Amino acid sequence: MKKNKKIKKAKKKKKNKKAKKIKLPQNKEISTPVVSGLRITKSNEQKPEIKKIKKQATEKKIYKPKDYIVYPKHGVGQILSVSFKTIGGIEVQCYNVKFEKDKAMGLLPINKQSHLRPLSTTNQINKSVNILKGKPKIKKSMWSRRAQEYEQKINSGKIYELAEVVRDLNKGTDAIIDQSYSERQLFEKAYERIIAELQIVLNLSYEKTLKKLDKALKRNQQES
Repeated sequence: MKKNKKIKKAKKKKKNKKAKKIKLPQNKEISTPVVSGLRITKSNEQKPEIKKIKKQATEKKIYKPKDYIVYPKHGVGQILSVSFKTIGGIEVQCYNVKFEKDKAMGLLPINKQSHLRPLSTTNQINKSVNILKGKPKIKKSMWSRRAQEYEQKINSGKIYELAEVVRDLNKGTDAIIDQSYSERQLFEKAYERIIAELQIVLNLSYEKTLKKLDKALKRNQQES
């Protein structure tokens, strides 16, 4: 009987020992942060998305460096170079244009080159000079409306319309008699733009171009 009791106690001790030995299932992944230096990374961390810079659709260049062009809102300019600029995440090819009159530089995307025009031909310049020699055509509408029309003609970039503004606002003298401030401003704007184009096309100095223009307009001429 004593032997049976001892066997039973031994079996109970073995069961208790086995109960204490609990093993975790193998090959089980535990998602715990991994310390790497001072930065904590997670196994499921996403890598930042790298955005590629898109390129503007290629377009054939109409103009090249050293070409003179006319940009309607700024007048005569010269293309100095062609470069790439990133605008709104897109790589854009641009003309770098210098406007001597305003002492300014401008960038114009090549896909907007339709806004430019080449310099007038000699025949177009001669026709413009004939327009300047003509009689002013002044409408009887209110000045505010006429001023708006003159501004539109100046910004059209068309040499004939520019000549019409100079002709219609010309008073034949440097004196500011019978001419308001706004009239004077519009006249000088159109006058300087047409001089700039005539000077380059006719290959004349500024003084000779000025003299030619004033002769057509009968400006600064003393009465005999």
